[in-house]
Amino acid sequence: MPKITFMGAGSTVFAKNVLGDSMMTPALEESTIALYDIDTTRLNESAMMLEAINRNNGSKARIEKYLGVENRREALKGANYVVNAIQVGGYDPCTITDFEIPKKYGLKQTIADTLGVGGVFRALRTIPVMLDFARDMEAVCPDAWFLNYTNPMAMLTGAMLRLTNVKTVGLCHSVQVCASTLLKELGMPYDDTVQWKIAGINHQAWLLELTKDGVDLYPEVKRRALLYNQGKLDIGTMEERIATLTQGEELPGKWIERLKEEYELYKSKGLHGDMVRLELMRRFGYYITESSEHNSEYCQWFIKDRYPELIERFNIPLDEYPRRCIHQIQEWKERGHELTQNPTLTHKRTHEYASYIMEAMETNVPTKIGGNVLNRGLITNLPANACVEVPCLVDKSGIQPTVIGDLPEQCAALNRTNINVQLLTIEAARTLKKDYIYQAVMLDPHAGSELSIDDIVAMCDDLIEAHGDWLPKYH
Repeated sequence: MPKITFMGAGSTVFAKNVLGDSMMTPALEESTIALYDIDTTRLNESAMMLEAINRNNGSKARIEKYLGVENRREALKGANYVVNAIQVGGYDPCTITDFEIPKKYGLKQTIADTLGVGGVFRALRTIPVMLDFARDMEAVCPDAWFLNYTNPMAMLTGAMLRLTNVKTVGLCHSVQVCASTLLKELGMPYDDTVQWKIAGINHQAWLLELTKDGVDLYPEVKRRALLYNQGKLDIGTMEERIATLTQGEELPGKWIERLKEEYELYKSKGLHGDMVRLELMRRFGYYITESSEHNSEYCQWFIKDRYPELIERFNIPLDEYPRRCIHQIQEWKERGHELTQNPTLTHKRTHEYASYIMEAMETNVPTKIGGNVLNRGLITNLPANACVEVPCLVDKSGIQPTVIGDLPEQCAALNRTNINVQLLTIEAARTLKKDYIYQAVMLDPHAGSELSIDDIVAMCDDLIEAHGDWLPKYH
């Protein structure tokens, strides 16, 4: 049976999903699961949670704990699969720094974990740690697959693929729910007969095809989307709306309350949470995988100091990620015991890709995923050294990406504006030269459209100083 090492095991909820999924999968249920983290409390909490799930599943898996950098190589030794879910620097101090210093220069952000100045600095403090992982893996588990879930996905996965010999794929949650989310929010049915194809770059991959029984759904999607963004789409009663969005799926009570709040917002003001993506679809012709709060900061048209009215018009949640962090920290304090100290805890397999990848590799029964891989002739009008997100076949031979060919030219053009930042950030991490940091942020669509070159350089210098030992020394 395989060994699965989980890096950043203190991410307890996510560890439950990925490792709980593995314990619910016959081909993986007897695996050795090695939990690695640098935080004693969070490591122990995750271990207690997973041990309870394991006991209630017949104690088939073997669970081990490894604390601290000095035990990292032992955690990785002999691993077949390494799942990465680390966050270097955490909310406090690093996420706070990523938001507060740019604010002093008038630069507003929503999530700041994938692109923009926040995404650049998250990558710069994370890539060195992941390269350390890679050196350990090359020494003690050279044939293991590295399944990366950490953002900024394209920068980190691209760095692993280009700067190490580790077999790496980047995995995101947004691909598998993209088509269903779009259809449900527009009041259209979704089931397994809906066919879709997605390709591009992480968080900005394009829903290139959307059909049901051979019929193109895009014309009706675009008709409804225009009405929806105008506040004119008939979404029915609250009960009907919730039934449309859930389509029989049981959701926690807090999620239902959120859906009710969103319903009232739309009925009263004509606003909803996906206005940016639908506007981008209107202008570029295709729907994008990641959420509107993310995509509002990946381009230069929505968060504008000169046009402050756009924030309300497109319902853009500035400072959204810090709010989420604060909420999650508080919720964990209040409800964390429900996961970590529940002796009857069980798990139901989720849609996360990791267990399906490992199962396909163990059994040689193929599965299909959306994977982040190096662009070796896959998307022909994007750079060859970019990290792209494309359909991939997975079996015992590994991960075989699909050749897409050219994206629609306008879609490739928007992707390239983000790829510029990604490639320069990797170059900064590789060379430790400040100039590449400055250039990455200068070429960021949002920062470059709001700030002067001098302000960008000063802002980056302030961020470098504030990060201190979270970054290597740049020159």
